[in-house]
Amino acid sequence: MRQVAAAHSNLVMRALFSSRKAAAYPLYLFMMATQACALTMVFTVNLVYQVQQVGLNPLQLVLVGTTLELTAFLFEIPTGVVADVHSRRLSVIIGFALLGFGFLVEGGLPVFEALLVAQVIMGLGYTFLSGATSAWIADEIGQERAPNAFLRGSQVSQVVSFVSIFFSVAIASHSLQAAIIAGGVMLLCLSLLLLIVMPEAGFARRPKGERENWRALFDTFRAGLAMICGSRFLLLILLATVFHGAFSEGFDRLWTAHLLANFEFPPLGGLDQIIWFGIISAVSMPLCLAATEVLRRRLDFADGRRVAAALIVVYVTMIGSVLLFVYGGSFAWALVGLWLAQAMRGIRNPLMEAWINQHTASAVRATVLSVQGQADALGQIAGGPLVGAVALLSSLRLAISLSALMLLPVLPVFRRSIRYTSASET
Repeated sequence: MRQVAAAHSNLVMRALFSSRKAAAYPLYLFMMATQACALTMVFTVNLVYQVQQVGLNPLQLVLVGTTLELTAFLFEIPTGVVADVHSRRLSVIIGFALLGFGFLVEGGLPVFEALLVAQVIMGLGYTFLSGATSAWIADEIGQERAPNAFLRGSQVSQVVSFVSIFFSVAIASHSLQAAIIAGGVMLLCLSLLLLIVMPEAGFARRPKGERENWRALFDTFRAGLAMICGSRFLLLILLATVFHGAFSEGFDRLWTAHLLANFEFPPLGGLDQIIWFGIISAVSMPLCLAATEVLRRRLDFADGRRVAAALIVVYVTMIGSVLLFVYGGSFAWALVGLWLAQAMRGIRNPLMEAWINQHTASAVRATVLSVQGQADALGQIAGGPLVGAVALLSSLRLAISLSALMLLPVLPVFRRSIRYTSASET
């Protein structure tokens, strides 16, 4: 791990001092690595922080996430259009700055109302990043190299996240708040660095008169919607994204509470209980890394039918693993189900991202990706409160099971997409 860190450090130093503007591909990997480190610092412990220190109940846990997704739903398209018309570089920088500031608010003020404010700030930051980051690297290195960049970026993120788990747990053992604040500071520093070294050579900006005219924003937005509405393929993908969002909100917000409420954690020689959550994260990382490497080597992204078939396998496995997590009957079986579900979700994300990028034009790519992000937010907004209410009124087990069943409609969606892909290729 020290060799990986040293190589990563040398790469950054060469980028900073050999030229004011860094090469796009290594800078993209550095961005993914830094983002992964900061997010791992926060997300390894933030649900434990919200349950144990802030004292949120299951419905409040879900409402915190719903606030984040509602913000994303409202701002995903406007920020994506701004990235297409103004500057994807600027959108990325703003996104990291807002995300970092949101973490500072969450970690600094352990009350429910402050967490809601933090989610609004963070949600806005996510929307600036969601479409712009992928569209920026696709423009800088070319569409042919972009799928491999997405997968390699995912792998780099997983390696860095694995190392960062230990730092997060070490800090959280003394203070849960400090781990969250540290992640926020890292993202603020990243945004300042990108302001100096981030290039933007592949993106052709609109003329100044158009960039200052809000009609240009509307025209780009309309072009993105026209592409989506005119493509059955993209419509099917967005439909699948809605169902995935409905599943993810309940599962992501409640799995930690389920473990804390329904299982006795095995003793670890007097160490803090937070160590178990570090172990859970540490085991899931190599699983995701291995899965994405198999995907990168074995799957032909040019074959849309094989991509859709792979996604069906991923989702069937995901449903079964979540049910195992809920009804496995022991702490060990619950961990097996949780780790398998996380591995499947890890390979699903770059697979979907690369597939959509291959079917969109550069001029509206950020907008199309933002619409997908909005569809995910819509699913989470619709499904999250329902699952939270079930958890509050009935049980966490029933609520998480309901989340898993929300994935069932995804399977026929991808079966239909195979037919449409086959028709378009003949």
